[in-house]
Amino acid sequence: MTERKELEKKDQVLECLEKGMTQIHLDARRPGVLVPEKFKGDHHLVLNISYRFDPPDLAVSPWGIRQTLSFGGSRFTIAVPWSALYAVASLTTREFWMFPDDMPAELADSATEKAQLPPSPEPDEKKARAVLREVVIERGEGDEPVKDAPTAPKRGHLRVVK
Repeated sequence: MTERKELEKKDQVLECLEKGMTQIHLDARRPGVLVPEKFKGDHHLVLNISYRFDPPDLAVSPWGIRQTLSFGGSRFTIAVPWSALYAVASLTTREFWMFPDDMPAELADSATEKAQLPPSPEPDEKKARAVLREVVIERGEGDEPVKDAPTAPKRGHLRVVK
């Protein structure tokens, strides 16, 4: 991975962390990733990181990210090299950044399949459309309706549309 891409990922993570809790999306199968044993085979592992977690040991370095996180009540120090990280999300601002070149093949293939879905059909011009019309009510003094104002014909306000 290029040094420029690593720096871009690092800057994005630091920017998100300044705003609050951050999610990192990673491929736990990549070399150098340290996560609990049950997650080592995950191609899409999402971890929450924050400066506010206890213990406050979050480290964002030129190598990657390290922090002690809680997994099912047990603490574990994770290590994520930049090469394993492929998306970052700010949970505070709801912003999301992806690094598609580093996505696992399973996710890239899934995205390609979804992108090749047939286009939705064009709307049928002959189908019924809703028509809105303005109803004017004459008002008298004090914004009270005039007694002799024409009223719309009385009929049910609901109708069946097929």
